[in-house]
Amino acid sequence: MTDIQTMFSDPQAVAKYTEGPPRFVPGYNAMLSMAAILLAERAPENAQVLVLGAGGGLELKAFAEAHQGWSFDGVDPSAAMLGLARKTLGSCAPRARLHQGYIDDAPDGPFDGATCLLTLHFVDVAERRRIASEVRRRLKPRAPFVVAHLSAPNGDHERPLWLSRYSAFLAASGVEPDKAAAARDAVTNHLEILAPAQDEAIFREAGFSDPTLFYTGFAFRGWVAYA
Repeated sequence: MTDIQTMFSDPQAVAKYTEGPPRFVPGYNAMLSMAAILLAERAPENAQVLVLGAGGGLELKAFAEAHQGWSFDGVDPSAAMLGLARKTLGSCAPRARLHQGYIDDAPDGPFDGATCLLTLHFVDVAERRRIASEVRRRLKPRAPFVVAHLSAPNGDHERPLWLSRYSAFLAASGVEPDKAAAARDAVTNHLEILAPAQDEAIFREAGFSDPTLFYTGFAFRGWVAYA
């Protein structure tokens, strides 16, 4: 079992998961607020929103609290993380249907919007293309798709520089320097990081229009595109 699989299945790791993203992802809470705003630009007051990588429930909770009329279908492969999502949602839990699995296990919709936050860097390019196409198929015309994940220029100098900056951010957030360096090495060696232009091309190949950058946090970037 890989370190990533352990993180999403080990009970102790899962119990502490919600402490991680706000601490380890630059501007995380602001990124969630921006994602909700981008969805709301085109989603109605009674929108049905698809959330891929919904385990933990942080984005589900943020969206549900920002828009009382929205309901959600959340998809995640980890049963433990979906259990945490139910706890995180609290009183908002009845508005979210949670599905264990991957994009193929998501309802057909059509949805008024979709998100996939901090997830796509765990899969290879071919799977990203497939996920984007399957999300596009489940969205209403012109509905927004909001994504954010690790994405950095792939030059011999640029990518190491951005990942070193991310490691420095972790250290500044209170992570022990050796653990911050280990996190940088894990990201480099175990995750599939594309250049921003490659990420945008995947949107277009899947049939989305106008992929637009809305968030940059050192080695993280986020886009919105439209079905």
